Amino acid sequence: MVVVTRRLPQRVEDALLERYDARLNTLDQPLGEAELRDAVRQADALLCTVTDRVTREVLTAAPRRSRLVVNFGVGVNHIDLAAAREAGIVVTNTPGVLTDDTADLAIALLLAVARRTGEGERLVRAGAWPGWAPTQLLGTRVSGKTLGIVGYGRIGRAVAQRARHGFGMRVLVHSRRPAAGEGTTAEIEWRAELDDLLVESDFVSLHCPATPDTRHLIDGGRLRRMQRTAYLVNTARGDVVDERALADALHAGTIAGAGLDVYEREPAVWPALLNAPNVVLLPHLGSATAETREAMGLRALANLDAFFGDGEPPDRVA
Repeated sequence: MVVVTRRLPQRVEDALLERYDARLNTLDQPLGEAELRDAVRQADALLCTVTDRVTREVLTAAPRRSRLVVNFGVGVNHIDLAAAREAGIVVTNTPGVLTDDTADLAIALLLAVARRTGEGERLVRAGAWPGWAPTQLLGTRVSGKTLGIVGYGRIGRAVAQRARHGFGMRVLVHSRRPAAGEGTTAEIEWRAELDDLLVESDFVSLHCPATPDTRHLIDGGRLRRMQRTAYLVNTARGDVVDERALADALHAGTIAGAGLDVYEREPAVWPALLNAPNVVLLPHLGSATAETREAMGLRALANLDAFFGDGEPPDRVA
């Protein structure tokens, strides 16, 4: 049996029901710890999402039946990988298929916060727009500016390509684990120190994974390193940014603005962010297109098929 923790695209659910004894979540409500513990006791595999906290307590619930955790998404910081390895549970994810949509959304946030589109949209909806004026809602030009990219995996590279070729931006890159041979090229300029990138960038876009090392990577001190005219964009993971420090920086004018798609304690958002006019807040839409969510589900299904067939799951992370 396969327990599926959230509703998935119809084509994916149909395929699951056709191939497996699948227990679907028809109410689409996140499962609590007790429900997740019951799932690993009853099911051969758990197909989970970022909203599920697959902790050591969940993975070691006895008597455990599950041998596989299939994550619908790339980031696996919500799964205790060490506990999974100790228990002999295989964990997979769905890389690659969400790269373009997440990169597109990062650019959308960058444009939205720079051109103050959120403020403008709220003005019109409130019936408070007095009409065009020469100095109304003046934003910041994006084309030709400097973009700093933190984390240079698939999505970071896709954002760099869009920024460089779509907007003629100068692109700086920092990564804690640079690939072999990585360095300054005609397309990007490498910065070994994050602080150097922050000082030089007009825009900073985060694309690093959530790990103990990256928790609050962008804190109050790092925000003060940025230019007062700079903007921060986060489509990575919420806990990479200290939300309280970011809210303080936005209200104090330490930086010019921010565009966020992810949050430390989703779905909760730090209250002071909600009333900051210079921030665009989205509800974790990075991969939210019909095409990509279906592709993610089919990738998860491929990992299930390989595990219960004769092959190694193609996207094994533990």
